[in-house]
Amino acid sequence: MKIRRALATAVALAVTTPAALLAVSPAYADTKPVTQTQEKKSKPTIKELETAVAEAKEAYEKAAKAKADALVELRKTLDELGSTHPLAVTAAAAKQAAKDADAAKTAADQAVTDAKAKLADLPEDATPEQKTAAETAVTEAEATAASAATAKAAADAKATEAVTAVNDARVAAARAYDVVDKAADDALAAKISAEAALAQAVKEAEEEEEGDVCEPENDLTAEVTGLPNKLVAGTTTDFALRVTNGSDRNMDEIIAYTGVFATDKTGIKETGKFFRLQWSTKSSPKWQSTGEDDYIDGLGPLKPGSHTDVKLRLTLDKATPAGNGVAFVAADFYNKDGSCGGMTDLNMYEFDVKAAGSKPGKTEDAKPSKAPKPGTGNTGTTPLGSSSGTPAQTGTGGSLAATGSSSATGSIALAGGAAVLLGAAAVFVVRRRKAGSAA
Repeated sequence: MKIRRALATAVALAVTTPAALLAVSPAYADTKPVTQTQEKKSKPTIKELETAVAEAKEAYEKAAKAKADALVELRKTLDELGSTHPLAVTAAAAKQAAKDADAAKTAADQAVTDAKAKLADLPEDATPEQKTAAETAVTEAEATAASAATAKAAADAKATEAVTAVNDARVAAARAYDVVDKAADDALAAKISAEAALAQAVKEAEEEEEGDVCEPENDLTAEVTGLPNKLVAGTTTDFALRVTNGSDRNMDEIIAYTGVFATDKTGIKETGKFFRLQWSTKSSPKWQSTGEDDYIDGLGPLKPGSHTDVKLRLTLDKATPAGNGVAFVAADFYNKDGSCGGMTDLNMYEFDVKAAGSKPGKTEDAKPSKAPKPGTGNTGTTPLGSSSGTPAQTGTGGSLAATGSSSATGSIALAGGAAVLLGAAAVFVVRRRKAGSAA
């Protein structure tokens, strides 16, 4: 089923595009044109790209494990540096010695004060022997105080040196972890980049095989009802998707796409990690998972003016981080001969994610926002989810309204512009929410 494969490709691009934009280093985002002096490289094959993805995935898994191990080691080292580590033991002893030296100096200084007081308090008829003894006591006390001051200075220096050694060890341990952490980030960026390259190559191959491009079908609509604008981690929510044929012709076979993603200050989260999305229909009442590609097929044909309803059930894992979520929905249909028929507009629904155990407060249904169309412009003041359907600027100096294609704004299958629109919308949500969290 060509369109079904193309839909999966577009979804893959939609997920990898925002992640790549947010995760990779500036070097990955360099958009400078290739100079004429550079040799034009041959285009890699899909098999080569699949190999690259497998290698990148293996490298990332190893890097992620190394990062996890390094984190355990870092925590162990930091804990030991606060108690049982040799440097910590030395520092504790040095600080105690400095404390003792300070007490000794304080006592010696007091002895000088007392000796001087006794000398001053001698009566006028004191014998020369008494005066000599008092003066000798002052001299000896001053010598002891000087020695105590020297000892205190030396003890303070040793304590400072020992504490500095502990702090340096902490910094060294943190830097060692940072190296492993960066390696894991670089491996993830390489994996995402490889997956995006493969998805793009598959999409292009599908387009070449299909030989045509599906046009948007404005008379086919996909709308969500009953999705609250606030959800709590650890809960399950039922809502619905209605696909309607508003045209005057039959649509032979309907496909729906439902993608739900969590976002927080670290970026887009994998749906399967925190969310579980299930669906059922009148003809298939048993709950089924949407699968990795987030599409629902087998919805059957739609006669003119008719609709089909899909029940949806979204479960949030208790570990879902507080932040935000966004749901994307669209529908497609194809003809009996397997050729594409047309796609709906792409709708986005934003919602807040509350921490497990919290109260959602007053809620209302999430409102749809269509993907931005080119040439609409943007002042940077209209938020995502507004009635205009035009998202605000991301704060990086560019408007997302310039992405996509005028002939395939709502496309999910076969049109690369749709995947870019979906990715751009996700990037916007992540960046907007990250900015809100920072504020």
